[in-house]
Amino acid sequence: MLMNCAYDEIYLQSAQRVMGDMYDYAVNTLKMPLKEFHRLFIHGGMCHQFEIGNSTYVAGKNGCEVAREVIEGCTDRRVDLPDEMYLDKSPEYWTGWALSFYQWKTNMEYSAIEECVPIDEICAMYDTLHEADISLFVEIMDSKCKEHREGSRLKRLRQYAGLTQRALAEEAGVPLRQIQLFEQGQRDIRKTQGQTLYQLSKALRCDIETIIKGL
Repeated sequence: MLMNCAYDEIYLQSAQRVMGDMYDYAVNTLKMPLKEFHRLFIHGGMCHQFEIGNSTYVAGKNGCEVAREVIEGCTDRRVDLPDEMYLDKSPEYWTGWALSFYQWKTNMEYSAIEECVPIDEICAMYDTLHEADISLFVEIMDSKCKEHREGSRLKRLRQYAGLTQRALAEEAGVPLRQIQLFEQGQRDIRKTQGQTLYQLSKALRCDIETIIKGL
């Protein structure tokens, strides 16, 4: 087991199956939107049990049981449909399976992963990645998380300067849409023109190095 992983590797495959079946059951049997169920999973606290590899959940229950506990613990809904785990694995199953691996590998909290790469965006990767080695998914997720953190850096500097996106755009003479793309991680600020970095640094009252490498 690598030292930075979230919990003992002996629980990993079980955790992946449980997470996969959990999302599959919630979406395809209970007809709950993936985004809505994932929000309950995070904000209801169940995510923490998987972050630490609690054997009660990652090995002691199946995904349908965990899904029911998530829903009944966070809403007034009572789930009386029987367990249903499909042989043909759905995009939602793959989403839970892959997400579980990435959380274990990086030891990131599920809420932090969601902030960087929303669950619907992960599910949209199914068509191109579900037959690929999991290492490719990890590589893509790492890249997306890095892009998000780069964008968040500009946001922190802007907020520290007491500026809205529009105010920064006007003061720096940089298009508002460009600032939005930087902050959303959709454009790499390190690869923008030197003049743009200079204008942003003047408006934020910091040097260019701070924008590129952070506080």
